[in-house]
Formats: sequence, structure tokens, C-alpha cells
Amino acid sequence: MTAATVEGAGTGVSRGTRFARLMRAEWTKIRSVRSTFWSLILLVVLDLGFTALFVGLTVAQWDDTDAGDRATIAADPTSMILGSGFFLSQLAVCVLGVLVIASEYSTGMIRASLLAVPRRLPMLWAKAAVFGLVILVLGIGVSFLSFFIGAAFLHDKAPVSLGDAGVLRAVIGGGLYLAMLGLFALAVGAILRHPAGGITGVIGFVLVLSPLAQLLPGSIGDHVHAYLPSEAGHLIAQAHQGKDDLLTPWQGFGVFTLWTVGLLAVAAVLLKRRDA
Repeated sequence: MTAATVEGAGTGVSRGTRFARLMRAEWTKIRSVRSTFWSLILLVVLDLGFTALFVGLTVAQWDDTDAGDRATIAADPTSMILGSGFFLSQLAVCVLGVLVIASEYSTGMIRASLLAVPRRLPMLWAKAAVFGLVILVLGIGVSFLSFFIGAAFLHDKAPVSLGDAGVLRAVIGGGLYLAMLGLFALAVGAILRHPAGGITGVIGFVLVLSPLAQLLPGSIGDHVHAYLPSEAGHLIAQAHQGKDDLLTPWQGFGVFTLWTVGLLAVAAVLLKRRDA
């Protein structure tokens, strides 16, 4: 029976079918872990909650707000709306991205995963594909809800609609940013293989390096800051390029993609070379 099974597996199953089965297996693992459910719920609650909170406070204090700040918001309300929700909700994506793979190392489940997929790399690509798709779908949905909530609050102060130039791309870009951030976090988790260390590393990239880069003198600090992964990536969620932005929205997302692809490549090399 064993020989027949092995022979059938080797001759009767195409590579595409095997990868589809891997993706189904990764989907089962992701959705069966309780932390996944609560992290996704936290993402939705934080995003929509902080959008309503920050945009509502902005509208309530509109008359007391500096004229320059009001002009900035009026020039690109979409950026303000989406940024309000992403401020803390992105941390849920960072944590979940690390846990998706690092938790398998901490529990020892990774050994079973690699026994089932001796070539190793297809497991990593399937995990990244499934997780990226989950966050992309949820991220786009949350981005649209966040936009509609914020637009309703700002209607009398800075009206904005999906039909305005760049707005639809920015709202969809919010989901693209969260999905790429999730893959970035997954890559860091695969490299460090430790949940606490991976989460600390990703949050350091997202929240700590940006203000530190701004302390660098002159144009050096400006360029370092502009090309940091999260700083470049979130530009895709802006309807218009800011006057001080060194990159366009798509250029920024391209830089973030290069960061993520580079880290995934490092993770792939280490996965092949290191013991489980």
C-alpha cells in the first residue's frame, strides 16, 4: 500500500494540484488557531474604532484647528481617514504575520510541516499566499468601511467621495498596504523563528525606526525616512502625493514590495539551510 501510495503521489498528482493542497492545508492551520480569529477581530475593531474616534475629534475641533492643518486635511481627506485607522490596527497585522510561522517553531509543529513537505520552500510560499490573500480581502473590506465612516464625519468640512481623483486607488491601496505588511511580518517571523523576537523586530521597523530616521541631518534623514518599509508603503493609501513626499504612491509601494521580497528571499534561504 505504501509503495502504491508513493507511486501515485509521484506520478498522478501535478505540481499545481500539490500546491493547491498545500494552500488548503495552510488555510486549515491558519483558521483553526484561536489567535488568528482574535487578531483579525482586533484589526477590524481598531481600524474602524480609531477612524471614528480621530476623525470625529478632528471635526469637533475643526474651528480651533490651525488653518494650515485644515488645508492639509482638505487637500487629501482620504489620507487622513485611512491613516487614522491604520495607526494602531496595523499592529494586529504585524503580530499575526509573525505568529503565523514563528508559532510553529515555538510549538514544534514546524517539524510535522516540513516532514509533509521535504522540499520546504513550497510550504513557505503556500503559507505566504494564503495569509496574504486573507489579509488582502479583509484589508480592502476594512479600508472601504473606514473610508465611508470618515467621509460621513468629514462631509460638511472636507467632502470626499470614491469618484474623486485618486480616492478609489487609495482605498484599495489601504488593503494592499496591510497585505504587504502582513507578508513583511511573516518574513521577519520566518527569519527570527521566535514569536517575541519577531514581533519586537517588526514593530521596531514600523514604529521606532521612522522617528529615529527623522533625527538624521539634512537630506540623508529625509531619504532614509522615505525609503523605510512602512513609510514608503503607506503612501499607496494617499489619494495624492504630498508636497514633501520623495516618492509617488506607487513608487512607495514598490519600495515596500522590494523590502518584503528581499526578506522573503532571506527567509527562504535560511529555511533551506537551517534545521527545524
